[in-house]
Amino acid sequence: MPTQLPSHHTTTATETNRRSPRRETPQDLPVRSLKHGTTPPRRQERPAARPPAGYRYVGLDVHAATIAVAGPDGHVHAYGTTPNTPIAVRTLMKRLTHPGDALAVCYEAGPMGYGLYRQLHAMHIHCDVIAPSLIPTAVGDRIKTDRRDALKLARWYRSGDLTPVWVPDAAHEALRDLVRSREDALSDRTRTRHRLTKCLLRHRLHRPPDMAAWTQRHRAWLQQVATPAYLPERALQITVHEYLHEMDRCTERVARYDAAIASAVREAAPELQAVIAALQSLRGVQFLTAVTVVSELGQLSRFPRPAQLMAYAGLVPREHSSGTRIRRSGITKCGNTHLRRIVIEAAWAYRHGPHVGPLLRKRQAGQSATVRAIAWHAQRRLCDRYHTLAQRKKPLPQVIAALARELLGFMWAIGVEVERTHDVAPGVAA
Repeated sequence: MPTQLPSHHTTTATETNRRSPRRETPQDLPVRSLKHGTTPPRRQERPAARPPAGYRYVGLDVHAATIAVAGPDGHVHAYGTTPNTPIAVRTLMKRLTHPGDALAVCYEAGPMGYGLYRQLHAMHIHCDVIAPSLIPTAVGDRIKTDRRDALKLARWYRSGDLTPVWVPDAAHEALRDLVRSREDALSDRTRTRHRLTKCLLRHRLHRPPDMAAWTQRHRAWLQQVATPAYLPERALQITVHEYLHEMDRCTERVARYDAAIASAVREAAPELQAVIAALQSLRGVQFLTAVTVVSELGQLSRFPRPAQLMAYAGLVPREHSSGTRIRRSGITKCGNTHLRRIVIEAAWAYRHGPHVGPLLRKRQAGQSATVRAIAWHAQRRLCDRYHTLAQRKKPLPQVIAALARELLGFMWAIGVEVERTHDVAPGVAA
């Protein structure tokens, strides 16, 4: 339990400069004088994790067994540690609360999930889950303890320099976990395939040049390879059979996940189903791609601008500029990896000219004229963009990344349009 109780004290703090989403470590920037006739550059601001004045700010460093607690009591100091149990958390919050005061609690996002967040909200206590990669860190700080982590969280929380993450509800989190579990099954199957092919390659066995990989013909050849005619050693035959059995098991897992995801979407909220159906109007975006995007993003309208969504996916260029020198390089890759992967996969469909085939026309059936117009504009824009960049001899991965960035903007436009028609209140981007 806490070793010391806080005194009745209300703290206020001035708003500090908020950070651009391209910055990994938010710091207050010095004001630079501009030459006559110039305008300051536009900055994409992140919403700061800062409740209104009159709150007492508490930082929690949460672990599986314990929670380190720190907060302001005149000055920010540590309160001690408490067990990470619902009863202990409830007792702690009662001891920290004073009449006429309200608590504002924050902790880092991590493997502990959102159980503590939901418990505090059920107790009507303001809580923010903080993005760990965007917490300010001193370059010379070489000491890390639970107590110091809690103190830093409380201090930065009070100054408004922390960035909260979006917290899904229980049903949405369950759908996201289901979709990510399917990705794990696909990764396991791909890893098993690689192990099998490398095992055969070590024994100078490779599929014929005219045989496509992982087709029925290829599978029949693999079954034939696992015989004494190709592998005289019994142990090696067993190894190949086990790899094939593991591939079959992973394929069955993926099929079960596909059925479970389809069932979960049918039971989801109507507005979520509408966004998933509308996103499939885009070329290269089928059911599983649309479900993955919605499960990772939730409400697309919580992003005020598509540029913020692109930065959230890590698809914006890196930048290291100083003075008159402007230097940009590859994408940041600092956002949601699941979202970035699925959007890049969908962007490969725009290498060919704009065309609405039978399957795409079937997916667009029942959609509004606005959604179909956005989808067609996306085709014309992205296909032209691909050919323009290809003619400039740009590397293909860079071209696809550029298409994925713009495709995410068209997804945002469709999602906002559908959510507007369903009167979905926009959330807060994080």
